Amino acid sequence: GAEELELLERLLGLPGGNKYGVPVLQTNNGPGLTGLMTIAAHLVRQARKEQLLGSTAEEKAVVQQWLEYRVTRVNGGSSKEDTRTILKDLNMHLEDKVYLAGNIFTLADILMYYGLHHIMVDLTVQEKEKYLNVSRWFNHIQHYPGVRQHLSNVVFIKNRLYTNAH
Repeated sequence: GAEELELLERLLGLPGGNKYGVPVLQTNNGPGLTGLMTIAAHLVRQARKEQLLGSTAEEKAVVQQWLEYRVTRVNGGSSKEDTRTILKDLNMHLEDKVYLAGNIFTLADILMYYGLHHIMVDLTVQEKEKYLNVSRWFNHIQHYPGVRQHLSNVVFIKNRLYTNAH
């Protein structure tokens, strides 16, 4: 959580220096904020990049849904079976979408990318091909300006990502 929030701060162009422990953000005025998604949404608002939370009511709900999925499923999922389920869910969802919330890049894409990075790094070429929509999405997000930062570049075989497998 803490590392992701620091990455998000840099991506949003906010001055660093916030200290994150268990994800608690101590703001100058008011009580501390707790929880990865609460703090992430606060940072987005602080950076005046509210469009990352969705524009329409429906987009906002979809972004929220994927942020919850990220915290409950991706953070909670530790077994091989959990990982397969997550990748299968995402692969189906991304079948006809560029981003998790449809056609707009949001906080859900950023935090899902950070949450899945360690999983995607370890996938074999065959697994990446099996979850083609996830691979396409992940590759797109890792090349989105400012997102990847110091995280390693995950290599995909390009000619398979964008053509229909026969």
